[in-house]
Amino acid sequence: MSETTMSDQSPRPLVEIRDLRMHFPIHAGVLRRRVGAVRAVDGVSFDIHEGETLGLVGESGCGKSTCGRAILRLYDITSGSIRIEGDEIGTLGQDALRPRRPRMQMVFQDPQASLNPRMTVARIIGEPLDEHTTLSRAEKLDRIYELMDAVGLNRNFANRYPHQFSGGQRQRIGIARALALNPKFIVCDEPIAALDVSIQAQVVNLLEDLQDRFGLTYLFISHDLSMVRHIADRVAVMYLGRVVELAPRDSLYGAPLHPYTQALLSAVPEPDPGLEASRRHIILKGDVPSPANPPEGCNFCTRCPQAMPVCHRIDPEMRELRPGHFAACHLHDPDHAPTAEPTAANDQPQQGE
Repeated sequence: MSETTMSDQSPRPLVEIRDLRMHFPIHAGVLRRRVGAVRAVDGVSFDIHEGETLGLVGESGCGKSTCGRAILRLYDITSGSIRIEGDEIGTLGQDALRPRRPRMQMVFQDPQASLNPRMTVARIIGEPLDEHTTLSRAEKLDRIYELMDAVGLNRNFANRYPHQFSGGQRQRIGIARALALNPKFIVCDEPIAALDVSIQAQVVNLLEDLQDRFGLTYLFISHDLSMVRHIADRVAVMYLGRVVELAPRDSLYGAPLHPYTQALLSAVPEPDPGLEASRRHIILKGDVPSPANPPEGCNFCTRCPQAMPVCHRIDPEMRELRPGHFAACHLHDPDHAPTAEPTAANDQPQQGE
């Protein structure tokens, strides 16, 4: 997939990912020989433009979180290119990455697990300042208070420990820590998944406010399609380690082109009971294949209700089917497409009835 045609009329890409692969080796036997690999991320390409939020969605185990961590080089990637502000970081060693860390940060899924229980809030937020700056103690304290104010935490709580805060407050601490070094790019790895529903909207609104205030760029990873629709400018849909559809938010939610995206969106509940009762849902049969042994051809062919013989033989290319709307599906390939155009997600016949 190439997004170069989009770049001319869009803000310049801050993050450029090309053919990113993250394979984890499988060892077996007494000698622990390598017998295979888990293809957690298997050829992902996309751009994230400066100041935008790209939503990355998909079911559990599809490789979303691994992709986000690989982009920040928390892993040594198998292959591919990662550019941030034009700077190639995919091949750099950890020592060379260290001075580049301030520009890219991460907000983790579980604030309880990502915060050191033995450190006070002031020490947690101030740790990046200790590692990457030469600020005096007074300057660090001023910066810590400034960050606490920015995320809505009472600065009088600076000497408290994480267990003394609620889940939403702990996530605010994690966000403050991520902001400490004035990053340009933040990966939000399901930042609301571990929070109560009543708190989720507050955290998402905070992320949006901070983005406007500091000019941040987000990769927002989530399985909550309703929340992604609220916060994202564009959305990428992953299945079994690959991006199968990438489009502006309204285009993707209004007229999805890939059968997997259609199935995902058909599962999003409709608040109006009357409309929900009249909707038809696409129920996918079978289980997700193992990323250690993906099917030949299209990864989705074993569960796709519209699969054709070619889907089991040839991996479809990512194509731009509408302006800015990309999908990898033979249904939209002129050489293989059926004569009838597939219907929209909500008009699909219900599978498995």
